[in-house]
Amino acid sequence: MIVSRDKYLKALIDRGWNGQIKVITGIRRCGKSTLLLDLFQNYLIESGVAPYQIISVALDSDLNALYRDPNKLSEYLREKITDPRAKYYILLDEIQYAISKKELMNKDEPVRLYSVLNGLLHLKNVDVYVTGSNSKMLSKDISTEFRGRGDVIQVYPLSFSEYYNASKKDKLDAYNEYSMFGGMPHLLSINSDTAKYDYLANLFDEIYFKDIEERYNISLPGVLHDLVSVLCSAVGSLTNASKIARTIKSTKNVNIDSETVSKYLNYLTESFLFSEAVRYDIKGKKYFEYPSKYYCTDIGLRNVRLGLRQQEESHIMENMIYNELITRGYLVDVGVVPLREIDDNGKRTQNNCEIDFIARKGIRKYYIQSSLSMDDAKKSETELRPLTKIKDSFKKIVISKSYGKSWIDDNGISRIGLIDFLLDENSLDC
Repeated sequence: MIVSRDKYLKALIDRGWNGQIKVITGIRRCGKSTLLLDLFQNYLIESGVAPYQIISVALDSDLNALYRDPNKLSEYLREKITDPRAKYYILLDEIQYAISKKELMNKDEPVRLYSVLNGLLHLKNVDVYVTGSNSKMLSKDISTEFRGRGDVIQVYPLSFSEYYNASKKDKLDAYNEYSMFGGMPHLLSINSDTAKYDYLANLFDEIYFKDIEERYNISLPGVLHDLVSVLCSAVGSLTNASKIARTIKSTKNVNIDSETVSKYLNYLTESFLFSEAVRYDIKGKKYFEYPSKYYCTDIGLRNVRLGLRQQEESHIMENMIYNELITRGYLVDVGVVPLREIDDNGKRTQNNCEIDFIARKGIRKYYIQSSLSMDDAKKSETELRPLTKIKDSFKKIVISKSYGKSWIDDNGISRIGLIDFLLDENSLDC
């Protein structure tokens, strides 16, 4: 089943012939290949581009193993570009297969594939599009390796809106299914819960772990597996490498140092399995070095990694809101608000209260609290209190599953229902 990814398709179309290499990144199996080789290629053909003008190579296919050698790939591509008057589209899928471990690990050695791609840009009748599943090799190196001529489009698993529209289920059924198994596109072609579970578990064992272990020469794979489980269990909780090292030592009796944990954390974020949200002091206008929060890129992967245990809906909801904000293009931090008060004994106290998310895009900024239920008066006071202490004019929002409709309260705080937020990309501005 091919799901329409209109936002990403439009991003590719809008960047056509801009003189840059279009780099599509994202976690494995999130739909990058389908976007490039199905949706975009079909768009080109429907727009009148002749099939011979589209040169596509799926480098993860054994049939194309020969072209994992950048020199052979360059020869093949240039042999296909036969008409200097025609415009050619080069679509290369999973280009990490054409980069050796030695090149990836050795920063002093140039990556031959990048030279091949840069060379193609000298051909005025060629437009280049590539996909890959490792940000260290792609996104973070683009300005250097592609000499300022790389344009990144990050693709995520299906948003709830995409999943709901494709599933043809009612909102509540779609939400319950999505909050359990997440948004990997292939799930829409699987009927039973058991088969969905097995598919996601297999992604971890046969793809994600193997990719990371092979790519980075992981010496302690057991620690990597334990680290993933710790992060999945602690979504929405502040943590750092030292704390995680102590947790693994106490629960697994493995003596691991924080430096190794920090290195493995980088590998997990570079592979798009997790994202880090750092803390920001709203009053002091500065970032804290640690601790941070880590969120799983797909909530279904998180749930299955934990064996569908620890199904605290409040944590799942928080992870889903974070993912939705990131998917919409916001930069997301965790907010810290200092509260100075006088206790019952007349003593001055200062405590730091947390704002779940500070979402920024351009000049827009939103302070957002995630709360599963706001029916309890004490819970409501706890969630609203930090928002009322922020003195700037940016919008304050509470997202709750208990809200049946959206409104603005007497303090100017917007109240938005969870499903309304997930389905409406403009909900923060309503």
